[in-house]
Amino acid sequence: MASQLGVLPRDVIDSMLPQLPSLEGTAESTPSQLRFIKLFHPRTGLPSLFLPHRSSVENEATSVLEVQMVSPPEKRSWFMSSDEVVEDGKLLLLTPIDPAFLLIPILRSLISAEGDPGNFRPIDDLFEDAAVKLKSLESSSQATTDLLYLSSLPCVQTAMSRICETKDITEDITVYRFSTLHTMEYLQLKVGNLRRPEILESSKTILRNLAKDGLMEDGKETLLELARTRAACELVSQYLPRDLYTTLLGSYDFAPLDAYLKTLREEEATLAAADMSKVEMRESQTQSSASGDKKRKGQTKASYGVEKLKKANVKGMSKISSFFQKTVA
Repeated sequence: MASQLGVLPRDVIDSMLPQLPSLEGTAESTPSQLRFIKLFHPRTGLPSLFLPHRSSVENEATSVLEVQMVSPPEKRSWFMSSDEVVEDGKLLLLTPIDPAFLLIPILRSLISAEGDPGNFRPIDDLFEDAAVKLKSLESSSQATTDLLYLSSLPCVQTAMSRICETKDITEDITVYRFSTLHTMEYLQLKVGNLRRPEILESSKTILRNLAKDGLMEDGKETLLELARTRAACELVSQYLPRDLYTTLLGSYDFAPLDAYLKTLREEEATLAAADMSKVEMRESQTQSSASGDKKRKGQTKASYGVEKLKKANVKGMSKISSFFQKTVA
C-alpha cells in the first residue's frame, strides 16, 4: 500500500498509537474508530474530507479534523529518517475545525423558502431530514451515512446548542431549532476572540498589512481595532457561505476605517501619478536633449565643410559662372 505523509495534532497521534499494530505485528487492535467522512465544505459547498476523532478517554469531547492536501507542482519525494523514501511528495494536513461551521449549512438546508426554521426537533430527526435534502446534491448513500455519523459525535451535539434554540423535554431529551440570531452571536464571539492582538498579530502577513496602512502608529487605536475586527471576520469567512459572511460584516460599523483607507489610497494614487509624471518629464527631457545634440552635431559638420572650402586654394581657377557665358565665334 502506498505511504502518505501527514501532519496531525499531538492528541490525535497519542490516541492512535495504542491502536496501531506493533512493528512485529503482534498487536491485535487497529485504528477502527478513525474513519474519514465526506461532507460539504461550509464555504465552497464542495464535497470535502473530514476526520472525526474520538478520544480514548471515555466521555471526553471528540473533535473534527479538516483534511487538506498540499500538492507540489513538480513531482517530489519524502526522505524519512528511517531511510525510507515516500514516493508521493504530497503532504496531508489535518487541522481541527469548529463543528459549528459544519452544522451551519446542514441546518440552514432545513429553512423553508419563506425563512421558517421549522419546529423544535431532536437532533436525529434534524439530521435525517437534512440527509434527505442534501442527498440530492451528493447522489451517494455514503453521504447520508456520514451525515448521521456526524450527528452522533459529542462535540457536534455541544455545538448544536451554540447555534440553535434549545428546549429540554426530559432530562435525556433535548430538542433544537436552528437560529440565525444565535448563529450570528456565536460568530461575533469567535471574531471577538480572534481579533485579540496576541492571536491575530501572530500572523506576520496580517501584522505587515496593518503596519503598511499606518494603523500601528500612535493615535490610530480606534481604527486599529476596526482593522483587527475586519481581519478576524475574513479569517472566520474561510468557513462561511458568502451571504452569511456579508451579514457578519454588516453587523459592524467599518465606516471610519473605510473612509481612512479611501483617503490613504487616494493619496497613494496621487503620489504614484506625481512620480509617473516626473519619470515621463525626465524621459521627455532626455529625448529633447538627445535630439538637440544630434541637431548640433549636424550643424557642426556643415560648418566644418564650409570652413574647409573657404580655405581651399582657388588661385588661377575659373569662376563657375564662366561656364555659362556665351562663346564668341
